[in-house]
Amino acid sequence: MQRADPRASVRHLVLDELSGGLVERLDAPSASFLNSSGLAKASPMGLGLYRIEPVGKVGSVRTPTIQLDVRPKDRLGLSRLLFLLSYAGEQGFRPDLVAADEDRDLWSALAESLAQLAERALGRGVLQGYLTVDESLRTVKGRIRISDQISRRPGMLVPLEVSYDEFTEDIAENRILRAALERMGQVPGVRPQVLGRLRQLKGKLDAVTRLPSGAPVPPWKPTRMNLRYHGVLRLAELILRNASAEAGEGKQQTASFVVDMAQVFEDFVGTALRAAMSAYPGELRLRYNALLSEAVRDSDRLSVRPDAVHMLGGRPVVAYNAKYRAASDAGASLTADHYQMLAHCTALAVPTAWLVYAGKGEVKLRRILNTDIDIVEFPLDLSQPPSAILATVRELAHQSWGEVVRVDGPTPAGFPGRACEVRVRVGTTPAPGT
Repeated sequence: MQRADPRASVRHLVLDELSGGLVERLDAPSASFLNSSGLAKASPMGLGLYRIEPVGKVGSVRTPTIQLDVRPKDRLGLSRLLFLLSYAGEQGFRPDLVAADEDRDLWSALAESLAQLAERALGRGVLQGYLTVDESLRTVKGRIRISDQISRRPGMLVPLEVSYDEFTEDIAENRILRAALERMGQVPGVRPQVLGRLRQLKGKLDAVTRLPSGAPVPPWKPTRMNLRYHGVLRLAELILRNASAEAGEGKQQTASFVVDMAQVFEDFVGTALRAAMSAYPGELRLRYNALLSEAVRDSDRLSVRPDAVHMLGGRPVVAYNAKYRAASDAGASLTADHYQMLAHCTALAVPTAWLVYAGKGEVKLRRILNTDIDIVEFPLDLSQPPSAILATVRELAHQSWGEVVRVDGPTPAGFPGRACEVRVRVGTTPAPGT
């Protein structure tokens, strides 16, 4: 007798993050879980019907009866989403490491990708490293912690408070990997073959300390020693940071993977722009605070916080803001964005601000009336391959630096400037080497 696939009874609902929602029949526990997940809002309409509306997040929620996917605007695929998520944390994660067929559901792709990367990482055995152990012993091992010995056992010779380095598998890298394998193994609906691989991989890490639920992800540093773990640890951190899976009443499992695309886009642009601007003099600072007004009391002062500000000689020379929603998106306000940029320019005393938004289009320059302030709208098409997205960010850096040079004068001594005479030509792309 063939056993029925448990996924067959799960309804799959798909929403675009900018859509107006849909009306579906839900059971009360599923509706409650949707609301608590932060991915969507389920409002009762009577007779078991609910209006399900996106709330500005993307991801996937799965219960025993439904799976709801809220996908990014412009139909961005999973590989692009994971690229944006991971780049802000560490550029070492490559999108080609993810087995993400854009037509598959998020959970299947995440589980398959984690299994593949973990198999590569553990193929040559479990990574070992040195772990500092603090222990009370009757013999000397390592070094004696004098201050702890005096405070805990004044006047006593034994036991001794000692610290020593132990070569072990119980290191941060393996703890992170084990936690991610356990979490994906709890997601309902993962194919049995993939689930078996995840369990087999976790079995290789049984000697590793299990991370308690809700515990912070332990820090680790990429080195040559843990090179084979880099890819899987990047994906594992994404899973632990954004996904949850647990068993509810009656062992009914639920799972959610929810991300805020506005924050993801802001983090990505900041990290990529800082890397691109490192080719030019000065320093790019993220989330820069500046005063907008004077006041006797600090509590009465107004302040602004651009997403990024480039500093040259200790003063701001250009400001940037990243907006995930373009003016053409529902609910987006072009005027409000420009008011904000005008305030940033005023507070920082900079002549040009760059408004980087997610979408297609042409670069546009807007001269603000009765001021010397320019606001440049710069589109970043996220549907492009990752290499093209990063190239566009480098072009943003090139054009914005060219505008700084035009306004402030010659390139500082010692910099091999190619942009000494550059004038930003809005809507065009300068030829390489100009």
